[in-house]
Formats: sequence, C-alpha cells, structure tokens
Amino acid sequence: MTEQQSLIELRHVYRSFEKGRVEFPVLQDINLAIRPKEVLCLVGESGCGKTTTGKIIAGLLKPSSGELLYEGENIEKFRGKRRAQVRRATQLVHQDPFSSLNPSHTIGQILGYPLKRHRMVKDRVELRRRIWELLTLVDLTPPGDIVNKYPHQLSGGQRQRVSIARALTVDPNLIVADEAVSMVDVSIRIGILKMLHNLRDVFDLSIVLITHDLALAKYFAWEGRIAVMYLGRIVEIGRTPDVIGNPAHPYTQALLSAVPEADPSITRSKEPMKLRSDEIPSLTAIPSGCAFHPRCPFHQPGFCDVASPRLGVTKQHQQNVACLPLNSGGELVQHDS
Repeated sequence: MTEQQSLIELRHVYRSFEKGRVEFPVLQDINLAIRPKEVLCLVGESGCGKTTTGKIIAGLLKPSSGELLYEGENIEKFRGKRRAQVRRATQLVHQDPFSSLNPSHTIGQILGYPLKRHRMVKDRVELRRRIWELLTLVDLTPPGDIVNKYPHQLSGGQRQRVSIARALTVDPNLIVADEAVSMVDVSIRIGILKMLHNLRDVFDLSIVLITHDLALAKYFAWEGRIAVMYLGRIVEIGRTPDVIGNPAHPYTQALLSAVPEADPSITRSKEPMKLRSDEIPSLTAIPSGCAFHPRCPFHQPGFCDVASPRLGVTKQHQQNVACLPLNSGGELVQHDS
C-alpha cells in the first residue's frame, strides 16, 4: 500500500434501520477516504450518524448499500485469514469504558484474552510481558498495581486507557474512538488525547475521533481533517485549519459560533448564529433538498429546498462543502424569513 492509497474508504454508503414498519435513513451517500497515519474527526450533533459511520468503518455494521474498501478492495470479497486480518486491522474504542469492559474479569484477563485468541503471544511469559508493555504504553504504571484489579476498582480515565490498550492488543492499523473522552473528567481529557497522538506515532496508526465538540476536534486534529455531519450526510470536509478558520457550510458556522472562547470577554460578546429554527428534523421526515434549509439563515426559497447538494470545492474555500449557493459559484445571501 502506498502513502497515497486509502487505508479505509466508504463509497456511496447508505444505512437504514427499521422500527416496526418505519424505516430510518441514518446514513445517505457517505463518501469518505481515510489515509494511512491520518487523524480525522467526525463532528456533528447527536443523531447525525457519526457513531453509525464509525461502526461501519470498524466493520461492526454493514452498509445497506454502497461499498466499504480496505486498501482498495471490497471487504465483502475477503475470506478466511484475509478477512480475519482485516477485522483485526480496525478497532473501536467505545464511549462508555465501564459497560465495554467485562466487570467479572481482571484487567490482565481483559488484555490477555485477545492476545491468546489471535495467537499474538507464544507462551505465558510473553503474555505477561506484552500485558505489561500495553499498560505502560497507556500510562497505567506501575502495571503491577493495575493488572489484578477489576474495572470497577479503576477511575473513568483509567478504564478508558484500558479500553485503548485492549484495542492495541491485535496491532491495528486504525482506531475508531467514539466520544472516547466525553465520559471522563475534564481535567484528564487532554492527557488521553495526547496519549492517542503518541500511540499514533509509535504504531503508525490512523485515528478516527468521533465527537460533538468542535473545540476538541480542533485541538486533536489540527494537522489532520474534520468532517462535519448533519442528518446522515457529510456537509463539509477538509483540513482542520481550513474548516475552523474559514468555515463554508452554514451548519459548520453555527457550530463554531456556539463554541466558547478561552477569553471570557470574547465569550460574553460572542453571539451564536441565529437559526431559523432550533428544532432538528426527524429522520423519518428529512426535508427535501438541503436537509439544513429549514434551519439555515441563508435559505433561498425555490433553490435550497428543491435540489440536494453534493460535496464540492468552492471558489472561496479549500475544503469540500455541500451547499448549493456556494457550489454553483454564488454567495450565501441572507434571507429574511
């Protein structure tokens, strides 16, 4: 695999869920390529499809339609050892470390099982050494104080570090971290994010971080990319400095306007973007045209509510954006509703 080739790629991926006789279109036409050693943040409000996208990337969900490619090949074609290898290559770190760890197993047993199951070690001596190495890598030291404890005996931050160590047991190429720091104390979030960056450098990992916090995404993926999602679609994607410094889509602008600044005086004087509506449409009744148009302050009747925009590069921005006025070479014009 070359540096230019994508590690994981989603092509025209759709995913729906059914509840009774009602079908929920959770993802619509997702096209996303993740490169080797890349950091990518998926950002958006709750219900936008971030976690579903992450689970498809990790191989835990199949697309209703579309393709999931690994190193340029459709994973549905893989069988036997190749399929097992690809399955190990992408690991998921869940949001809640307490519910994702078996409460009846010690930390040593939790880390030891995948090592033995996938024959990553030869004997008990190598197993013990590898467990000690993993605990040291995630800053759980001394390992002897941790290895025989149960998850409930650890703090939230320690449990999340164990979850990350477990993901590393099978030598993955990509880690999907689903709101990995949202349930830990604010004071230790930066420590975990720094640790993830260090692990990326040590293991040449790609990392997909799912978060609703644009400020956190800015910090974590400043040298990577941000993809902003809304109602199952990617509405803007590009290099983090471009998305943060010159946001193109009105939804991205609205999210950034709500982010508090470090300087209290700036925060007090900062006014969030005024939307036409604060209500997020239901997945069972997604608006026609651009799904954001009922809330967009720049909505142009007969245009934005008719045609569905696709991602494209604009004249004013470096990143790709799905906005009809911008994609057609025009400008966003304030509409008085």
